[in-house]
Amino acid sequence: MAKIGIVGMGYVGLPLTLRFSERGVSVIGFDIDPEKIEKLNSGASYIKHITDDQIKTWFVDKKLAHATFDFSRVQECDAIIICVPTPLTENREPDLSYVINTGHEIAPHLKKGMTVILESTTYPGTTDGELRQVLEEESGLKAGVDFHLAFSPEREDPGNKDFSVSKIPKIVGGLTPECLKKACSIYELALEKVIPVSSCRVAEAIKLTENIFRSVNIAMVNELKVVFERMGIDVWEVIEGAKTKPFGYMPFYPGPGLGGHCIPIDPFYLTWKAREFGCTTRFIELAGEINTGMPDYVIHRLMLALNDNGRAIKGAKILILGLAYKSDVDDDRESPSYVLWEKLDKLGAIVDYSDPHIPVVRPSRKHGHFAGQKSVPLSAASIAGYDALLIATKHNSVDYTFVQQNARLIIDTRNVVQSSDKVWKA
Repeated sequence: MAKIGIVGMGYVGLPLTLRFSERGVSVIGFDIDPEKIEKLNSGASYIKHITDDQIKTWFVDKKLAHATFDFSRVQECDAIIICVPTPLTENREPDLSYVINTGHEIAPHLKKGMTVILESTTYPGTTDGELRQVLEEESGLKAGVDFHLAFSPEREDPGNKDFSVSKIPKIVGGLTPECLKKACSIYELALEKVIPVSSCRVAEAIKLTENIFRSVNIAMVNELKVVFERMGIDVWEVIEGAKTKPFGYMPFYPGPGLGGHCIPIDPFYLTWKAREFGCTTRFIELAGEINTGMPDYVIHRLMLALNDNGRAIKGAKILILGLAYKSDVDDDRESPSYVLWEKLDKLGAIVDYSDPHIPVVRPSRKHGHFAGQKSVPLSAASIAGYDALLIATKHNSVDYTFVQQNARLIIDTRNVVQSSDKVWKA
C-alpha cells in the first residue's frame, strides 16, 4: 500500500493523517514546529477536538503515523499532500510563502511517479503555476510526465461532529487526466466520496466560491443587524422567522467580525487575482468591507452602553468572553476577539478574556504580543469585577444565565443571553 506524506500538522493535516492511518495507510507527517513533532511522536494532542488516545493509537501503538521535520524523508513517500497556511499580507494580498517554501523543501526529494497534491486554499493558477514552477525547476522533473500534480481543497470544519474528514466529499482537480486519476486513487484509500473535476484551477475556484458565498451572506446579515438596530428591530428574531420558509432562504447569522482561516481570507485571494484579468470584484470587496467593519460597530455599541452607565471606555475593565473564532473549539485563527481586544487596548480599556477552550493565549503570527495571557475563571466575584462583559463567542460549556446574574453590563454579539436593562445587543 502507498505511503503518504502530509506537510503541515495543523487543523487540516492532522485529521487527514489520522484518517489515512485508520484505513491502514502509513503516513509521515511533516512540520517545521519541533514542539508539535515531539508531542505527536509521544502520543499527545495539541488540538482540543483530537484526543490524546487518537494520537497515541496511530503514532505510538500502531506506528502507522510518524511526525518529522526531516524533509529528506519525502523520498520514502508515494504521495505528498501539502496542508500549510495561506494567509494575507498586511496589505491584504496573498501570502504564498508557506506553499512556496514547502515546494523548495520537497522538490530535491521528488522521484518519478510521485504524486504532489496541494490542499491549501489559494487563487486559481497556483498549483499549475507557482507551485509547479518551483517543483520542476528544483527537481529536474516535469509535472504531468515524471510526477503527478493536483489540487484538492480542504473542507475541514474543526469540531463539527456531523462532518468528519472521512465524510466530507473531496473535490480533486489534476494537471492532466492521469494526474487526476492518480490523485483520486490516493484519497479513495481513506475518504468515502471523491469528486473529480476538469482541472486544478476549477478545484481552486470551487473552494473560493464556497467561502465567498458564506462571506457575502454573513455581510448581508451584518448590515441588516445595523439597520434593524436603528429601527428597534431584533435581527435575531427576524432570522428565526425568515428561516421558517421551507424554500428560497438559508439562515446566516451576524457576529462581531469574521474568524477562522477561510472566510476572512479566501475572498481576497480571488479579488487580487481578478485584477490580473482586468476584473473588479465589487460585490466581494463590499462584503469584506462590511465584515471587517463589524468590530468597530461592536466597540461603538460598547461605548454607548458604558456611557449610559456613566462610565468612560478609558480605564474601564472589560472581559471578552470567547477567544476562539467559533463555538466549542480551541481554534483562534483570525478570531475577531483579537481585533476587539486590540481596539479596546488602544482606547485605554483594561482588557482580559475568558475562554474554557483556550486557557493560555498561544503564540501566533499576527497577535503574538498577547501570547502567555491566561483565561480568567468565571465566578460571581470575577464577573462582578468588570465594568462590562463582551460576549464574542458562544461556548456551550459557559453558563450564560450565571454570567447574566452577576454581570454589571453585557454586550452580546451572539444572542446568547436574555434581553434586560443591562444587556446590549451588538
